[in-house]
Amino acid sequence: MSKVKYNRIVLKLSGEALAGEKGFGINPPVIKKIAEEIKQVCDLGVQVCIVCGGGNMWRGVTGEQMGMERAQADYIGMLGTIMNGLSLQDALESVGVPTRVQTAIEMRQIAEPYIRRKAIRHLEKGRVVIFSAGTGSPYFSTDTTAALRAAEMDADAILMAKNGVDGVYSADPNKVKDAVKFDHLTHMDILDKHLQVMDSTASSLSMDNHIPLVVFNLNTPGNIVRVVKGEEIGTTIEGE
Repeated sequence: MSKVKYNRIVLKLSGEALAGEKGFGINPPVIKKIAEEIKQVCDLGVQVCIVCGGGNMWRGVTGEQMGMERAQADYIGMLGTIMNGLSLQDALESVGVPTRVQTAIEMRQIAEPYIRRKAIRHLEKGRVVIFSAGTGSPYFSTDTTAALRAAEMDADAILMAKNGVDGVYSADPNKVKDAVKFDHLTHMDILDKHLQVMDSTASSLSMDNHIPLVVFNLNTPGNIVRVVKGEEIGTTIEGE
């Protein structure tokens, strides 16, 4: 195996990243490209878990605008993450990467239920494991899912792949011209500065379990491999 910094990772993909420029729905060419990038990581011998968001299918704000109950809206979002997970599984297997989808809400006809020991065994056998349906409970984001699964899988890092954003900034760089990019931060910095990287539950969980987080631009080819090898790109968030 080539020298890598992280041997087991949780890759957090936003739903918007799977939609590409369309901004909504599933974009097959984009997903195929992401699958090819993930294959390069697997070829290095790295064990890969993936958590997909569902924002390309459904956003909680949509349900809120409809006057929908929060829990109900969250469950709809969980179903969106399952559709994304199945789409990504198909793309990965089309490029020769064996993949299993595990869901926190059971639907045995299309995916395995989430079982921690089984997921670890899949990783040890060289399979990519996609965790779908969030935590299975409303009021928790897929960021929290990524932090939780990273702790359960004893992952070396969470790789947060952003759609067009190359790290963590002091403000939204698309709106604030002089926003400052950070190369290194602590988990406490994220909480204290109220930086919009992940929600506070996910940040606290990552901090408490000493899980580093790397935020980087998914749209630059080869970036996932660069992060895994330890190249200084994006923003690295670690403990104190």
